[in-house]
Amino acid sequence: MPPTIVITGAPAWTRLVHDQLAADYTIVQYTGQAGYVSRLVDDHAALILVDGAADDWRFWTTTPKASPATRRIPVLLVADSSAVRAGALLAGADVLLSPAELAAQLAAVVRDYARLPDAARLAELDCQCAEPLPPLAVEGIARFNAGEYYRQHDLFEALWVETSGPVRDLYRAILQVGVAYYQIERGNHRGALKMLLRSVQWSVVLPDVCQGVDVKQLRDDAYRVRAELERLLPADIASFDRSLLKPVRLLTPP
Repeated sequence: MPPTIVITGAPAWTRLVHDQLAADYTIVQYTGQAGYVSRLVDDHAALILVDGAADDWRFWTTTPKASPATRRIPVLLVADSSAVRAGALLAGADVLLSPAELAAQLAAVVRDYARLPDAARLAELDCQCAEPLPPLAVEGIARFNAGEYYRQHDLFEALWVETSGPVRDLYRAILQVGVAYYQIERGNHRGALKMLLRSVQWSVVLPDVCQGVDVKQLRDDAYRVRAELERLLPADIASFDRSLLKPVRLLTPP
């Protein structure tokens, strides 16, 4: 069966989604909130499209992220409101689009994010996440936490190249969050948002802890940074609150 795309409510862009995706995906709509998580599991949902113009957008966004059974399903929220977009990131949305952006970018975004997790790959990831953090990653995190974001990029890129298996996604996620922080320091609002968005597709499939790295904290920190960038105009990047650029937290000493 093709991957399932879930639309919550009855947004104005429902027909657009059907027109662009119905040939390759199963499209289902949830209008009632009862049994939300169970339905996502039973439908093998690969992506959730949430209407940010609806009053209940927060329920549709936060509920799947609160359950281990559905946490890995990407949530794409569609809204024009900057306040809703910033709040949605803090609520757990992975991708934000305006209705106009949805029309222009839907196929590409779905191609990048609507992927059903492979059971064998997830099992391999769990095994690799139980291993110690490699020396290059230890050094890369040290550089990240020292604010040497450009240097951490080189170290994690080298590690990503020499690593096989799905744990590579951990290194790529950290690398891209660090590059986003580097772009913030350079005053590149657009570049920072672009890198934070790219990092989501790698971090969303990871468990909350991998090789001793607190992945959940990294995701939460990156979402807070994205929310602040969404709130700021590009011209106001100099006023970005640098205290939001948190270090990578290690739960297990290297």
